[in-house]
Amino acid sequence: MSSDTVKDLTPSRENNVATENKDAHIGNNGGTEILSKNQRKKLLRHQKWEEERNLRKQKRKEKRQKRSLERKTQGEEGGEFVAGRKRLRKEVKLSSPLRLVIDCSFDNLMMFKDVRKLHKQIQRCYAVNRRAVHPVQFYLTSLGGQLKQNMDKTDEGWVNWKDITVKAEAYHEVVNKEQLVYLTSDSPNVLTELDDTKAYVIGGLVDHNHHKGITFERAQELGIDHAQLPLNSFVKMNSRKVLAVNHVFEIMLVYLEKRDWQEAFFTVLPLRKGAIPLGQEGTATEEEDSDRDSDTAEPVIQNTTNTQDQQEKGQGGQDTLQLKEAPKEQTAP
Repeated sequence: MSSDTVKDLTPSRENNVATENKDAHIGNNGGTEILSKNQRKKLLRHQKWEEERNLRKQKRKEKRQKRSLERKTQGEEGGEFVAGRKRLRKEVKLSSPLRLVIDCSFDNLMMFKDVRKLHKQIQRCYAVNRRAVHPVQFYLTSLGGQLKQNMDKTDEGWVNWKDITVKAEAYHEVVNKEQLVYLTSDSPNVLTELDDTKAYVIGGLVDHNHHKGITFERAQELGIDHAQLPLNSFVKMNSRKVLAVNHVFEIMLVYLEKRDWQEAFFTVLPLRKGAIPLGQEGTATEEEDSDRDSDTAEPVIQNTTNTQDQQEKGQGGQDTLQLKEAPKEQTAP
C-alpha cells in the first residue's frame, strides 16, 4: 500500500471516531454506551419537547382566554352570562314541595322476578326525578324484604342516592294521614289538580293484576283519601288501564312541568298501550278481559291459507279464538 493511500484513509478513520464519540451516551453504570439510530431520534424528540414546554403552556393560556372571551360575548348578546351546562341546569330547576311516595309494603305478594322489575322501576323514578324541571320530594317507605336484598346485591350505590327519603316504616307513619292521597285506578274519585300540600302514594306492586283492588282496599282500611288519574277523560287505550309505578311517577312530573294532563299522558305512555286521544276517529275497542297481562296479550289472527290445519282444529266448533277487535268469542272455521 502506498503512502498516499495511507494518508487518504487516516482522515476517514478520525471522522468515524469523532462520530462514535458524538453518539456516545453515559449509561446507568457510569460506562459509555453507543446509541442506536432510533435511540438518537428519540433523544432528539425529547430534547425538542422540553425546549418547547413554555411555548405550549403559553398557547394553552391564550386558548383559555379566547374561550372565556367568547362565552362572555355570547352571554352579553343573550342578556345573561351562562357559565356552562351544569350551572344552567341548576338555575332552571325549581324543586316542587309536592311529595310522591312509593309504598313498598307488597313485598310478600310478589314473585322474585317481579321484585326485580319493581327495583328497575324505582331506579327509573329516581333518574327522571333527578333530571326533572320540577323535581318532587321522593319517598320510599316500607323498604325491606326481597326488594331491599335485591337492591343491596345488584345496586350497592343506592345508599348514596340524593334527594330521596328512604324509610323502613309505613307511609302513614311517616306522613300525616290528613295529607295522604293514595293513587289507585279503582278509586271513584278523579284527580284533576295537584295539591302541593299533599303526599301522593303509588303502590309499589308488580303483580300482573293478580291482586286487583288491593291498593284501594288499603286506602279504605286506613281511612285516607284516594283518587285515580284522569286517564278516562283524555285517553282511549287498547289494553288494561293499570300503569307501571314509573309511568305514574313520570306522568306526575310531566304534569307539574306542563300543567296539561293530556300532554303528560301521551309523553309518558308506551306505544304498546295503544293510547290514542279520546274521541279520535278510528279508535279500537278496549279489551273486556282486564285481568290479562298487557305485555303478553296479543291479537290472534286467523290463518286462511292452511285449510287442512283449520279442519283438524275447528271441526264441530270445538276450537275458539279470542280476538282483540271483537268482544265476543268466535269459532274458527
